[in-house]
Amino acid sequence: MADFMIRFSICNLFISVLIGIFLAAKYLLKNHLTSHMQYRLWFLLLVLLAVPFIPAGSIPFPHIFPWFWAWNSGLGSHAGNAIGEAAALTPAYTASWMNDFSISVSEKTPSAVGFTLCTIWIAGIFVMILLVAKSVLRFLAFKRASLPLQSQAVHRIYRQCLQEMNIRKNIPVYSTAFLRSPVIAGLFCPCIYLPIHLISGCREKDIRYMLLHELQHYKHKDALANYIMNIAGIVYWFNPFVWYALREMGNDREIACDASVLEMLQKEAYQDYGNTLINFVQKVSLTPFPFTSGIHGSMAQMKKRILNIAHYHPASFRKKLYSLLSCSLIAILLLVSSPLLSIQAAEHNRYFFDEQGKDITYLDLDASFGTNNGSFVLYDAADGSWQIYNKEQAATRIAPASTYKIYSALFALESGIISPRQSKLSWNGQQYVYDVWNEDQTLESAMQNSVTWYFQELDQRAGLPSIRNYVHGIGYGNQTVKGDISSYWIHSSLKISPIEQVELLERFYNNQFGFSPENIAAVKDSIFLSSSGQGSLYGKTGTAQINGSNASGWFIGYLEKEEHIYFFAANIQNDSLATGKTAANLTLSILSGLNLWEMDGSIQ
Repeated sequence: MADFMIRFSICNLFISVLIGIFLAAKYLLKNHLTSHMQYRLWFLLLVLLAVPFIPAGSIPFPHIFPWFWAWNSGLGSHAGNAIGEAAALTPAYTASWMNDFSISVSEKTPSAVGFTLCTIWIAGIFVMILLVAKSVLRFLAFKRASLPLQSQAVHRIYRQCLQEMNIRKNIPVYSTAFLRSPVIAGLFCPCIYLPIHLISGCREKDIRYMLLHELQHYKHKDALANYIMNIAGIVYWFNPFVWYALREMGNDREIACDASVLEMLQKEAYQDYGNTLINFVQKVSLTPFPFTSGIHGSMAQMKKRILNIAHYHPASFRKKLYSLLSCSLIAILLLVSSPLLSIQAAEHNRYFFDEQGKDITYLDLDASFGTNNGSFVLYDAADGSWQIYNKEQAATRIAPASTYKIYSALFALESGIISPRQSKLSWNGQQYVYDVWNEDQTLESAMQNSVTWYFQELDQRAGLPSIRNYVHGIGYGNQTVKGDISSYWIHSSLKISPIEQVELLERFYNNQFGFSPENIAAVKDSIFLSSSGQGSLYGKTGTAQINGSNASGWFIGYLEKEEHIYFFAANIQNDSLATGKTAANLTLSILSGLNLWEMDGSIQ
């Protein structure tokens, strides 16, 4: 929650900028926007305010604008319970399979700043809820003190208004001495409340204009908009830009309501409607109930409304067309920008996998994964078919752990730090928990035994700026390299999804990076696992060990089988038992169930 608050705070900077852009666009295009369209545009902004709380994968905008994301980035189970089965199998592959060694890293505790901001935010929400609750209680007391409207003359005018607006619903009208402005309130059971002091001394036409105005609020469902606006005000209580935007939305709502009334009147009645507002300027006031709608408003708001009435002309077809085009332009601008809010809130932890036009089969491997959370992805490059288990998790980015060593080795070879013929690095003398780490290493032995210090030394020699450029160049996951150079890929900033692992493996296999073929071949040799009459298997395990517990296990690689190349990635997660070995055994069992690989044993 504390980490979310940090991201949410950053997200609010983007929201403030978008509000500024939105207001500027509205101002520049105001002559082309009808009053109704200016009000409706605000609902796009309300949608944007909800975006930071929506999981990135749930937002459909990438499907609408796939070009925007270009720069940023079934078959049933035949496997059975793979983890359980693997435990009962006899040892195999021990000579040729890689050891799954890992080092423990400490989970970063949420920052004090995040906790402080979160506490202040929640406290502010609590205070805002108390204020709204107080307003609700006052309204209920006021409602109990209101009386059904007694004036037959006003009832007659009201029935005429209902008939004019073709409203069939029975909306009760009450009179009250506790309000200075007429209002309509209620989402499901709306009621109109008229102040007694306005009823007693008003002309019939003034009463008619008031009732038409309140009924327009009902017709346009402004009660629902009020509730949404109040929720936004509560959640974003600390953001003055949001509060200003909500106030402007309220102003535009009243102007749009005025325009709806004017559309019902003859041209000669426009002045009378404006005079009604002028006559009420000194009599009406702001309502104490934020969830009501009415003819009330501040002096500045009333002045703006009167000016709009004075300059009102029925919208021509041409203006309506321009208004629609202008609204579409602003909508596209905001919608294209909206994924940035979700990206910030989700910390780039979601990969957009475009499923359109792809041959995808979704597997049911619940029995294989058991209580483990995780996913499995298989891609047949020969026919372009995908098989995916748990597509949501398969598109979620997590730390790559030791699977990144494939690309760390490739970068070191391309940079000239090591070469296919000379890859030996001397042991630094530090005693490690794994004996095989305590000696000089070559690329083959370091990959075989997953010697972390070897790849950390390669990174130290390369330098963080060069690594950033490399990661960005090959399009690795979220392409984020920051913090400690010795742990950015273990459990820190760099993250990748299982689907991306598969896509990247295919690019690596076909050398779409444009690297030296000799270097590509050297890395392929280092991750070779097993060969038989079935084909050749290549891969790398990875284990994320957090605070001494194995929290995430990876197994990625590819299978060369006859005319097909199958690329795969499996990841499992739980509190303490997720390892690369477990993920590898699970993958072997799944491949066996799919008749792609004969499983003779488990990895030890």
